[in-house]
Amino acid sequence: MAPLVQVEGLVKNFPIRGGILQRTVANVQAVDGVSFAVERGETLGLVGESGCGKTTVGRLVLRLIDPTAGQITFDGRDITTLAGKALKPYRRRMQVIFQDPFSSLDPRAPIGDSIGEGLRIHGVGASERTKRVRAIMDTVGLEPYHARRYPHEFSGGQRQRIGIARALVLEPDLVVCDEPVSALDVSIQAQVLNLLKSLQRELGLTYVFIAHNMGVIEHISDRVAVMYLGKIVEVAERVALFRDPKHPYTQALLSAIPIPDPELKRQRVILRGDVPSPVNPPPGCHFNPRCQLRAELGMPEICAQEEPPLVEVAPRHRAACHFIRPTSPPE
Repeated sequence: MAPLVQVEGLVKNFPIRGGILQRTVANVQAVDGVSFAVERGETLGLVGESGCGKTTVGRLVLRLIDPTAGQITFDGRDITTLAGKALKPYRRRMQVIFQDPFSSLDPRAPIGDSIGEGLRIHGVGASERTKRVRAIMDTVGLEPYHARRYPHEFSGGQRQRIGIARALVLEPDLVVCDEPVSALDVSIQAQVLNLLKSLQRELGLTYVFIAHNMGVIEHISDRVAVMYLGKIVEVAERVALFRDPKHPYTQALLSAIPIPDPELKRQRVILRGDVPSPVNPPPGCHFNPRCQLRAELGMPEICAQEEPPLVEVAPRHRAACHFIRPTSPPE
């Protein structure tokens, strides 16, 4: 069966304007040649440091912004250039859960109206709308009387449940979860993550889950794509990636995860410097100025001269590095 979402060579540049005439003086290359597929019913985790382009990828897949180049295929249909009425049926089938639920809710509207807003836009009548809003509120753990309350009357975890209900009331196939638990307490994070997993099983949902927390990604994802400076540098099944990361950047991210067993030891990898500017990315491999492996190998020139392709280094495991070496689990 074909994947639900197929992305090929996705590029997004944001112009930087300056001068009296506000001409384009440079471009921020937020997404640079990203390709991946999302199978039906799975969760693809997109992970990386802040500013790596993962949220932009999610917005591109949802067609909230237009790509500079590349192709987006949803359920076998190329939606890259669709707009207006032609895109509206796909809007219903693709929804988003935002990082900050409070800012995405109208503070002047009861949450029942906010949850049912998408149904109203798509022409669902008032009685059916009320019925479906009540049903989805019950599904996500909200009480019926909550429908008459306003966003400021809820806790952060409850607001995120409202955001989940608003996304799922339209019965979508794909949900882009844009760091939906990063602003929540740890205990509430676990509740929301478990709710999302339960809803996925019950409703047959497909997730693109965006986060910078590797622990969250490990808990929720079936496959993981690691992004750095607009590019995917590694993609693999969750178990394979966490057990044997191939790219030096992935190894550095995983080394920062605390291990609950004090008897286990993991070598901490400290990344040098800051993430380079996407306005002027380094030549060759974008990670080369911070790469611990390149430093250990004596700074080979190829890293700064040639961009490594994303190639298969193990079954269903791809990485973009000129020098792949095996890693060992914690001892």
